[in-house]
Amino acid sequence: MNPTDWQKSTYSDGGDGNDCVELASTPTTLHLRESDAPGTALVTAPAPLAQFLHAIRTGTPGIVASVTAHPGGAC
Repeated sequence: MNPTDWQKSTYSDGGDGNDCVELASTPTTLHLRESDAPGTALVTAPAPLAQFLHAIRTGTPGIVASVTAHPGGAC
């Protein structure tokens, strides 16, 4: 299911113009995209995104490497 109701970040009204993050949701997924590239979206479930944001806030070592690593391949 694709979302139809995208919400812009409140920071998008600043001097950066259209450079902001937009969020939309369906009953089971969250969709994130950049305003200047709306054709590409990151799709995830609420729990993994909450865990990722928590790890960033708490400074969990290696969080970027663990999120970007692809099993069996290079980053």
